Amino acid sequence: MSKSASSRQSSPNQEQWSVIAAWSLAAIVSTLAIIVWGQYYQWHIWPISSYQLFPVLGLLAFSIMWSHYMAVALRTYLQLDAKVLASYFRLTGYAVLVLICLHPGILIYQRFRDGYGLPPHSYESYVAPGLGWVTLIGTASLLVFLAFELRRVYGQRSWWHYVADLSDAAMLAILYHGLRLGSYLQRGWFRGVWAFYFVTLVAALAYKYIRRYQRTSLRHHPNT
Repeated sequence: MSKSASSRQSSPNQEQWSVIAAWSLAAIVSTLAIIVWGQYYQWHIWPISSYQLFPVLGLLAFSIMWSHYMAVALRTYLQLDAKVLASYFRLTGYAVLVLICLHPGILIYQRFRDGYGLPPHSYESYVAPGLGWVTLIGTASLLVFLAFELRRVYGQRSWWHYVADLSDAAMLAILYHGLRLGSYLQRGWFRGVWAFYFVTLVAALAYKYIRRYQRTSLRHHPNT
């Protein structure tokens, strides 16, 4: 029996607590997103307009995806089987898919109704001058995230890791997208939370790619 397999079988408490930690983290960051959204409008949020609603959907989507990266790092560090957090990733993954589609979809619909046409012009006319290209970062990242949903079909192909790598880059791009365009990030306590997301995401990605490099080196040089 391999060391990793033995660790998984002999540590059922780790599996239980990793599930609790993953769900708790997703709940906490989602709550923070809603709190900063409500505070921005001083909780005068009813009736909710499309322009009020679409930003928090994007913030929720990113926050839950960030929790995915933290959960993967935890699962990897504890050498847990992928099935341990399978339900967590499946259910929150569905939530993210809905949110990342609604976030731009609601804005596109409302800008069209207001007579601004379709993207990219409707995006460019909504943000401050010179920031139109930042909206395109969001669009490109959305397409990458949607492509990543095809992992159920192509996830076992040898080239699939390139799509996963693009998804990692898209997460960093969305961090920048939110920092430049997010009204909630221009001041206040949530800017510090966003910085925390950045530092921990970079750390999780570094951990992932260092481990990949180590595995690749071991395969190529098994006797070293």
